[in-house]
Amino acid sequence: MSTATPTRKRVVLLGATGSIGENTLRVIAAHPDKLELVAVAAHSNWRKLAGIARDFGVRQVGLFDPAASAAVRAHPSEFPAGTRFHDGLAGLVDLAQLPEADIVLVAVVGTTGLRPALAALEAGKDLALASKEILVLAGKFVMETARRRQARLLPVDSEHNAVFQCIEGHSQAELSRIILTASGGAFRDWPAERLAHATPADALKHPNWSMGPKITVDSATLANKGLELIEAQWLFNLRPEQCQAVLHPQSIVHCLVEFTDGAMLAQLCPPSMTFPIQHALLHPARPPGVEAPLDLTRLFSLDFRPVDEARFPMLRLALQCMRQGGVAPAIYNAANEVAVAAFLAGRLPFLGIPQLVDATLQKSRQLSPDSLDEVLAVDEEARRTANALLATLT
Repeated sequence: MSTATPTRKRVVLLGATGSIGENTLRVIAAHPDKLELVAVAAHSNWRKLAGIARDFGVRQVGLFDPAASAAVRAHPSEFPAGTRFHDGLAGLVDLAQLPEADIVLVAVVGTTGLRPALAALEAGKDLALASKEILVLAGKFVMETARRRQARLLPVDSEHNAVFQCIEGHSQAELSRIILTASGGAFRDWPAERLAHATPADALKHPNWSMGPKITVDSATLANKGLELIEAQWLFNLRPEQCQAVLHPQSIVHCLVEFTDGAMLAQLCPPSMTFPIQHALLHPARPPGVEAPLDLTRLFSLDFRPVDEARFPMLRLALQCMRQGGVAPAIYNAANEVAVAAFLAGRLPFLGIPQLVDATLQKSRQLSPDSLDEVLAVDEEARRTANALLATLT
């Protein structure tokens, strides 16, 4: 009897040098018989990307930043012989459509990953999505493309991946509501009056997770949870009132799903992105994980608290945008990106982040988009508005 080697899933990783990318590489390295990395891309860190390409023998490489692309072409020997280089946004789109790829993991920060994500779905690839801004900006068009091309969209965010696991095998009609958990970020236990003096260095000290600067600040404001609720609405075809959040300091329970009979299912695992990444890449298989599972012989508690929207106005604004619909979530996302960048650069106080987002929402035109180009135009307009308003808050 023959013992054929099982086919490996061939993975394209966009955003290979960030925290999601690093954890994805750990998962791929742990399962060389099941996963093969065939293409990688990064924004600008070409030296780190070169090391990844050498370690995994990858010969399809993309760089978004023009200066980084020029540097790579001046140092081609840093990469494996025969490497093919892809430049800019068009290069990311090319990699997302590689004929040899089975699954594309998009972990690009912000909205840059939108076009590559759509390209992967159009090509019929499985899409493992870690960039929540993509669905916030253009959920209508992303989900329509996935349905039309019958492509699988597998959530990588720990909370959405948890919901995906809990609802698998259940009908949409049985789903009552989902509750995403939030750690509360670096300032969860700070006195409210101290927040006015919070610095970027303070905000980046997350108590549980190791993430990039932007998402860590979003965790401190709870904008991250707001974006996740908007994303969940699209991923799981939910009404705004079916999407809620709760504070859970331990980051062990990643979601609670309530069904129409009143029963709840929860998904638990340690606060490491290797768990949802592995589930998305290898679904439906469940081989041993990269890290140790929870040790239930240890004494620990699981605490849950309601979210104080007065303390976390970014969550209130996100829920408001969900109810409003149209381009409101896209404006929220664009203004938040401008605000967080200004905060990290020392140009905006921490409490100025929700102020800038709120002011941008009030000044922006609201509409129901008919095309992706219309959404992208609104995104650009919201960024211009936020940058113009920034001067009034600094």
